Amino acid sequence: MSDPVTQALRQVVADTYALIGQTHVCHWNVRGPSFFSLHTAFEEQYNELFLAVDEIAERIRAKGALAPGGLSNLAKMAGIDEIAEDASAKEMVTHLVKSNEKLLADLKVARDKAGEAGDSESEDIMIARIQVHEKTVWMLKSYLE
Repeated sequence: MSDPVTQALRQVVADTYALIGQTHVCHWNVRGPSFFSLHTAFEEQYNELFLAVDEIAERIRAKGALAPGGLSNLAKMAGIDEIAEDASAKEMVTHLVKSNEKLLADLKVARDKAGEAGDSESEDIMIARIQVHEKTVWMLKSYLE
């Protein structure tokens, strides 16, 4: 598969799946005074991500390629470090900021490659995802202030 748009979309799928996993761990293990707000926020985030990754994977299929799969393969592709299960709430939020920023960088690559290839459909999906993750980063960073 030499199509640069498809390769970039596959990277976004891997990043998104890694972020789902990391957000889920944070949801399950968060504790402290911010438990209720963070537990709810993390759940909203991983549910939104799960729907989004499906749309991106289906776009890959619509382009005639296969979507990546397998947890170890996706983790290897994403290269997002795992957070410790006993991380503090602040460490969790900081980790999710970094993970979202990594995904944002790859979303922008995919957007640009789609634009260069005249693939408006993929470009539109990436633009929408960039907006979601920029907002998520802003909200997470606001918690850290």
